[in-house]
Amino acid sequence: MELFKKIKNNKNIFVLLLTTTFFISCTSDYTDVDTDTDGTTVAPLDLLLTNTQVSLKNINDFNNYTGTLLSVYTHQTTAREEQDQYGVRADNANLQNDWDALYLNLTDIETLIKQGTESGDLVYVGIAQMEKAYLLSVAVDLWGDVPYTEAIKLKDGVISPKFDNQKDIYTAIFALIKTAKTNIASNAGAKKPAKDDLFYGGDTSKWIKFANSFQLKLYNQVRLTDIFDQAGFNALVAENNFFTSLADDFQFVHTKNQTPNDERNSYFLESYNSTQFSTYQSPWFYEILKGMNPTIHTNNPDPRIPYYFFNQLTAGEFPPDQGDQATGDPNADYWDKSTGFFTIRFGSTGPDRDHSAESSYTYPGIFPTGGRFDDGEGFSLSTLSAGSGTGVAPHRIFTYAEFLYVQAELILTGKLSGDVTAKLREALEASFAKVDQVVKNSGSTQSIPVLVGSPAVTTFIDNIITEFTAASADKKLEIIMTQKWVATYGDPMDQYTDYRRTGYPVLANPLSTTKEYQLNNGDGFPLNDSQTVQNNPFQQSFYWPQNELNSNQNAPAQKNPGTYKIFWSK
Repeated sequence: MELFKKIKNNKNIFVLLLTTTFFISCTSDYTDVDTDTDGTTVAPLDLLLTNTQVSLKNINDFNNYTGTLLSVYTHQTTAREEQDQYGVRADNANLQNDWDALYLNLTDIETLIKQGTESGDLVYVGIAQMEKAYLLSVAVDLWGDVPYTEAIKLKDGVISPKFDNQKDIYTAIFALIKTAKTNIASNAGAKKPAKDDLFYGGDTSKWIKFANSFQLKLYNQVRLTDIFDQAGFNALVAENNFFTSLADDFQFVHTKNQTPNDERNSYFLESYNSTQFSTYQSPWFYEILKGMNPTIHTNNPDPRIPYYFFNQLTAGEFPPDQGDQATGDPNADYWDKSTGFFTIRFGSTGPDRDHSAESSYTYPGIFPTGGRFDDGEGFSLSTLSAGSGTGVAPHRIFTYAEFLYVQAELILTGKLSGDVTAKLREALEASFAKVDQVVKNSGSTQSIPVLVGSPAVTTFIDNIITEFTAASADKKLEIIMTQKWVATYGDPMDQYTDYRRTGYPVLANPLSTTKEYQLNNGDGFPLNDSQTVQNNPFQQSFYWPQNELNSNQNAPAQKNPGTYKIFWSK
């Protein structure tokens, strides 16, 4: 069933199968005389660029890619599948899909670079090089050592590329970004990107801002390693040409179009466009947003909650699927009676985890998916498809708000000058502004309040700043990383990296000797922490896909992901 779901929803796999079939069917000698002299054998630069960008946005995305896994590992969501308890295996379909998509895209990017260089259209070349730099960084951040110098060389007879050292790849990434900036800034070539550039519409100034901001992010990741280049870092800071507003966000904009391809947000399709749940909202994440956690943001509820989560149940409504009215037992793995929030816990072995409670579970809201804003009135599953939302929410890959948190971390750790408290406030304000922007662009017909400038947001931010001012240096880092984690809900790649680098945000821990969840409905059926377990260690990196190891004679032996760390890890 799971394999059928992956193939059904993955058009890239379908195209790959067709392409493979085509090449196999054309290997016989009799087809050699059937040559199409009219069709082009070289893809135009504009079509190549668009194709690489659509493919790039899929990396780490939801539905068929590792976003579904990473969101559980960062405790923004929960699941009943193997990502629960950090149990992702080497043959995981989502893992394999990202590996295949990444290297197939790198192949197209190399073609784009080659053709653009030959034709002198260097803006195309520079953009392709930035895409390559981004994809390589993702590959290292997920897997560590990966094929690089010998990858994408099938035409040269390399069918088993060696796995390069992860530090060496990162060093090459920094050099590649510098070259990309030079090519983009050159404005050379008769052909220039425009509408075929789905990220910035051919705006080279925005591409250079992204290159600089992304490079600063990478410097932050390696700041404690021996490949940190202080001179290069200083030069980048002196250039001072970074993201300055939400308009600079590096994101893929989804639309409501459903034909000929469904262009809606992938997390929306995974949640609202399915008759069964496979991704659930994390109660750990929820409790921190609610201000329930006793160690951080206590009694400071986050105004983004109704934008992040949509509850089918209204406040006080008894769960209709499995609840026992006679005894008052909701038969819920996790249910907040005061709001209607209903989900399952990470690592749960409780008797209520596997109930089919489709009419009770909380959905992801309008901000991460373009789904519904929670107005407190609930919504019936039977009519959900008629008014569930538009699915118009971007895949936020690297945003202005996230960049501000990067700067705050660099200031706090002494790598960048500035006022860290002021930078944190700036990052918080940008995070709320981003929610408003997504809501405005979603096309929702609901009446949704604006967050920026509201009393609730002002109070929340002031309370965060008060908490931050009184905190120790380590607690300050935790606050920065926690708020960055909150702001990036729905796009968890960087938060998986941040946790491995810094140990923050603090994640749910079934092995803890203290009470894990704070919720007490007072209904006589309290949560039992002993029902949550963890049988696997946190994976410091992902397994290399088993198919790659089976087919690549130069691949290393399979790693232990619980101990194999990325070089910048804590």
